[in-house]
Amino acid sequence: MKTTARAALTTALTAALLAATPAAFAADGGRSGGHHGHQALQTALDQAITGAGLPGVTALVKDGGSTWYGQAGTADLSTGQKFQPQDRFRIGSTTKTFVATVLLQLEAEHRLSLDDTVEQWLPGLVDGNGYDGSKITIRQLLGNTSGIANFATAVQDEFSGLPFLQHRFDSFTPRQLVQLGTATPPAFAPGTGWGYSDTNFVLAGMIVEQATGHTLGQEISDRLLKPLHLKNTYEPAADDTGINGPHGRFYSKLGPTYAPTAQVYDVTELNPTWGWGSGDLISTEGDLDTFFQALLKGRLLPPAQTAEMFTMTDPGKAWIPGTDYGLGVASVTLSCGRVWGMGGAIDGSWSYTFGTRDGRHLLSTETNGDWANDDPSYLGPISVFDKELEAEFCGAGAQG
Repeated sequence: MKTTARAALTTALTAALLAATPAAFAADGGRSGGHHGHQALQTALDQAITGAGLPGVTALVKDGGSTWYGQAGTADLSTGQKFQPQDRFRIGSTTKTFVATVLLQLEAEHRLSLDDTVEQWLPGLVDGNGYDGSKITIRQLLGNTSGIANFATAVQDEFSGLPFLQHRFDSFTPRQLVQLGTATPPAFAPGTGWGYSDTNFVLAGMIVEQATGHTLGQEISDRLLKPLHLKNTYEPAADDTGINGPHGRFYSKLGPTYAPTAQVYDVTELNPTWGWGSGDLISTEGDLDTFFQALLKGRLLPPAQTAEMFTMTDPGKAWIPGTDYGLGVASVTLSCGRVWGMGGAIDGSWSYTFGTRDGRHLLSTETNGDWANDDPSYLGPISVFDKELEAEFCGAGAQG
């Protein structure tokens, strides 16, 4: 994820700003908009264009044996091209769920323990300036309770606003990203707080490589992409600044703050290396629905590791009201219950994938803009995704 988008996600990554009674969904997925032709969800998509001023937005729903695809706006402002279900996009922090799943599989294979320390696997890398890698565990990395500063915010002065256009093709190694993060003192002692940090997942990815002797991309491919036949999901090469396969264009107002009249820039091409381990994967809504369905149904992890991943903590003021965080996944409280999944952002591309805990009913959505003109909180399209989740899972998206 690019820093301008990641900075917003530090406080608002994957959640709806809808605090409500934390009831559980019924086995059939609750009062699904899918039972009414998805009209409420389509209305929410339309409002993303007319109200939030986004270029375009799409959604793919899997509900039992049925699938529904909707869209509004355009995939390309210059040509008016429409979206297609097979269109690919950068998934930002949803990459973290893939990395966490690989690490939990390694734990299930007894190749590492979540209680292992960073120092055990990456000697001397996290040391000094208030850090002690021997006191930071893999579990704390995946749960964002390590206290390690977020490298995304550490380089805000270079990548916020117009400077992003000058630096978006800069290249970083994982070690450099960690050094950028640890150049800022820890936010809290390990295990004593919660703080969203991309640095945690860079370290997690490096541990995967140490434990397996393979690249992180190879492990993700061999363990997740190939078994699930996710043929549209891949980790881009370090010098691959574009998106392979069908895709639209992606637009940014160069946040984190912006005015409704701010200039829109095409940011489709960028260097993916600053998202390594934390936000660089490219995918489609169909692939994401398939991945999260398998994860929620317990097909990717044994019961013990599934329970660990989905044990949620309340980050409180550190994140978003109504949102809990597990190990690389989140849950969102809606007006009619909770959904589980993850969301991500990178300049010009924001996406969510959430579903019922049984994996029966899922919504994956993506927009090719990183703003919402009708949201004064400057947290990007989160308000748009709020309405979509409410519409699909509670049937209330056409209201308010």
